[in-house]
Amino acid sequence: MKTKATTKEDYTGRIERVVEYIDKHLGEEMDLKKLAELSNFSEYHFHRIFKAFRHETLLAYIIRKRLETAAHLLHHSELPIESIAYNVGYEMPSSLSKSFKQCYGISPTAYRNNKHYNKNYLIMKQEAVNPEFKLKAPKIVELDNKAVIYISLTGAYSELDFPGTFTKLWNFVKEHKLFTAGIEHIGLYYNNPKVTDSSKLRSDVCLTVHKPVQPQGEVAVKEIPGGKYAVFTHIGPYNNVGVVYDAIFAEWLPAGGCELRDLPVFEKYCNNPTSTAPEKLKTEIYVPIQ
Repeated sequence: MKTKATTKEDYTGRIERVVEYIDKHLGEEMDLKKLAELSNFSEYHFHRIFKAFRHETLLAYIIRKRLETAAHLLHHSELPIESIAYNVGYEMPSSLSKSFKQCYGISPTAYRNNKHYNKNYLIMKQEAVNPEFKLKAPKIVELDNKAVIYISLTGAYSELDFPGTFTKLWNFVKEHKLFTAGIEHIGLYYNNPKVTDSSKLRSDVCLTVHKPVQPQGEVAVKEIPGGKYAVFTHIGPYNNVGVVYDAIFAEWLPAGGCELRDLPVFEKYCNNPTSTAPEKLKTEIYVPIQ
């Protein structure tokens, strides 16, 4: 009798389909949307799940496989470097040479000309993992839709003016007499900064509102969908939140047997960073699940 695959086995199989596709199509442009569809994961979550299961980002995996394949061809074939570059997905030999030297500290020509080098010589840098971090179990909650006013921002998260944007939203609240008890500070993040170019990262800075309101200027209005969410709490500096995300998608998600909904994760900021010590900042991370 065939038993049903566990969630972890299912996720592993779906990621392996992507890996197999990448390995067979290194010479082609990688369509990230197509890869997400191939895995049958939402684009919102695909990149984090891939990193959790492969222990490197999708982009890092693609680069590593292209460079490893290039090294193999340099060592075991007589193909010109120009042909090798095209075969592994680089538009110009100079692009391959630059990436090869950045990662391995040696040019493709030097590697080819020194036959005593072997694949063990080529070691790419791996991302450090924090083995001491222990993820606490989440709360499972059912939320109503949240009406919010928001301002969209684009750019590196570390360089955006989140405090100034929240100030603009609070000025809007005062101007339009929207103040009520229970206004929440929320951040919606649509991209993984370890995958998407920093100049293209999208985020929405939001305040929940409980009165009717119309958009005006850069301040827009929408609803954050309700439903079931797993809520993880992080106490500490905002720049450490990434460790929590890695643990959620690497440990909790496959072990918990939950399926993600096709919605972005959002964060709720529970205290004021201007009057709270960084180590005491409280952030709630809301992961949409079925």
